[in-house]
Amino acid sequence: MRAVLLGIVLAVLLFPLLGWIGSSIPRNGTTPEVEDGVTIMVETNGTHTGIVMPVVTDQKDWRETFPSAMIRPDGRIPTHIAVGWGEREVFLDVPTWGDLKASTAMRIAIFGGDPIMRVSHYVRPAPSDNHRPVTISREAYARMVAAIEQSLPPADGPREVLRGTNPLDAYYPATGTYTLANTCNSWVGDVLAEGGIQMGWWTPFAGGVMKWIEVP
Repeated sequence: MRAVLLGIVLAVLLFPLLGWIGSSIPRNGTTPEVEDGVTIMVETNGTHTGIVMPVVTDQKDWRETFPSAMIRPDGRIPTHIAVGWGEREVFLDVPTWGDLKASTAMRIAIFGGDPIMRVSHYVRPAPSDNHRPVTISREAYARMVAAIEQSLPPADGPREVLRGTNPLDAYYPATGTYTLANTCNSWVGDVLAEGGIQMGWWTPFAGGVMKWIEVP
């Protein structure tokens, strides 16, 4: 038992260093410059990252996958959605990191957690340090869409919309398991890499994702 606890402590202490190393090893070459493609954004709040995409393109109409993309709770029609994958309890019940219970953090660190997909809804989002645009080819965007859809369970009809701490966001059941090795940010890094964007091999932290995306 003592050896197990020691292993957990060492893993937690080494986690930031390993995350920095993993996110610094590039996969994919330099992100290609594309003029006629699909412009997405990579967003961050300093802790979580997400992928901002037009609601409708030739490659994908997200209203068919996420019913909340049709209209926001405040009545506005979104032009873009942002998707992120993460731990269910944290996304639904923890408004800020200050509200995260130590018992919840320990459970996730040791046993992992159930996944959920967070969808935010924007009206003409402007580029900024926290919303960095990237234009990729239509073929690359189609690959990115497919990667996102692989994290959703099959649906025979409209998906169940869950509500959490942000009233303008919607949440949907997802597949996979949230662990320290497979975090919300490593999921974003994997999806971006599927779209041909240069990214680190393992990006468990928000900074590890954002350092590969140029500030506008």
